[in-house]
Amino acid sequence: MKYVVDAQEMKHYEETVMETLGMPSPVLMERAALAVAEEIREFAAARRLQPGDKRLLVVAGSGNNGADGLAVARILSQEGWKATVYQAGGAGHRTREWERQNKIMGFYPVRVVSNWPQEEYTVLVDALFGIGLSRQIQGEYGEIIREINCREGYKLSIDVPSGIHASTGRVMGEAVRADLTVTFGWAKKGLLFYPGAEYAGKLAVKEIGVNQACFEAAGDKPGMFYYEEPVSVLLPPRRSDGHKGSFGKVLLVAGFEQMPGAAVLAARAAYNAGAGMVKVVCPEENRCILQTAVPEALWAGPEDWRQGCEWADVVAIGPGLGRNAGRKEILAGLLAKSRLPLVLDADALNLIAGDMGLQILAAGQGETGRSMILTPHEGELSRLSGKTMEQVREDREHVSRALARDLHCILVCKGARTLVCREQGETCINLTGDNGMGTAGSGDVLTGVIAALLAQGAEAFQAASVGVYLHGLAGERAARRYGSYGLTAGRLAEAIGE
Repeated sequence: MKYVVDAQEMKHYEETVMETLGMPSPVLMERAALAVAEEIREFAAARRLQPGDKRLLVVAGSGNNGADGLAVARILSQEGWKATVYQAGGAGHRTREWERQNKIMGFYPVRVVSNWPQEEYTVLVDALFGIGLSRQIQGEYGEIIREINCREGYKLSIDVPSGIHASTGRVMGEAVRADLTVTFGWAKKGLLFYPGAEYAGKLAVKEIGVNQACFEAAGDKPGMFYYEEPVSVLLPPRRSDGHKGSFGKVLLVAGFEQMPGAAVLAARAAYNAGAGMVKVVCPEENRCILQTAVPEALWAGPEDWRQGCEWADVVAIGPGLGRNAGRKEILAGLLAKSRLPLVLDADALNLIAGDMGLQILAAGQGETGRSMILTPHEGELSRLSGKTMEQVREDREHVSRALARDLHCILVCKGARTLVCREQGETCINLTGDNGMGTAGSGDVLTGVIAALLAQGAEAFQAASVGVYLHGLAGERAARRYGSYGLTAGRLAEAIGE
């Protein structure tokens, strides 16, 4: 796994490295500048730039981010780049590190200007603001950012694109649209959350000395992580002498009335994610459709859900469920009369959101230690939490974590950056996936995947986090084969096994 930090955490770890571990600030700054310079060298090599094409403009603010930019200009000026620094901001706000780097730079062939230069540049380095930005950008700085965005040339931002909030990804009035953002230590939340992720362009996370060695010195760890390792190392182990019973039995309550496809997709995904047996509770009228599409699946009528619970290792309810009184009764029964791990999706979430009694029942089950995983999209999260859509979109992380605490559950907030939260401990953010996954039935596939991992013995938070990661990887694979426009939930379910 790889950790993710917000602005406050990053400052805390930087201070730990400098004050506790004893690494001087100028050393960290030099390593940061060298990392940025290396990315620019790689860009030049890939474009096969000739000496006359190596024209660099660094737009430097008056803080330490600007000081990084000055160091970059100085380093590349020694390598044949025609380097220009545009100094933004007043002299009264310049930091000690900025003054130090400016003094050093004065001994090297770097041109310094205080008005926007008219020449064209091959590379523009955005070093206006770092992770400490907390106010809206306007006036002179807004004009500078607009000028950067409208200029030709490859745009590289140092640490975060200027104008993007490092912790939330919000645009603070104006923001640089970078082709590449080089950040240090760990990815910042604002570079992964949208819209910040879109402004950041390609992301390069560079080691400069602020690393996991400081966790022990600081006495804590960041509160968020993501996976990037092969998914095979994260899946529940499978015994060589295993059989269909030992690989887990999933009970799906799904696919009622005119929605049999939801049950088909969830059942296919559960089998492709390794479940040994899947039984679907749905009406008789959908039995033929289900068992034609998924001949491996077992079937039970709605009245037989209790016997299904006696058979199963895990229950998932919601895809294609509907919201009438009969479905509410089944849901209430599963909450009150079963102790099996439970995955709640789609209409199961809407039923809970609209009934205080079900909310209290669900929270009580979670409080006893029962494993429950809820998988809402933003609209369902809004209904469950009582927050407006605007409030959810503004701060998905804290809304999701608060609901996970209230319901004592694992909360999977689905979206372009799906979050997996729990009552206490780290949050997982998922970076895999493709925009083609924004299609009907994609959530049903995820329900089947998570249920299958639970049935195979994965702990609930692990099942949800790895399930989301696997789901996204499958989306990427299916998109490579069919294109984002041609990605359907059925193709996504098949790619799970691959």
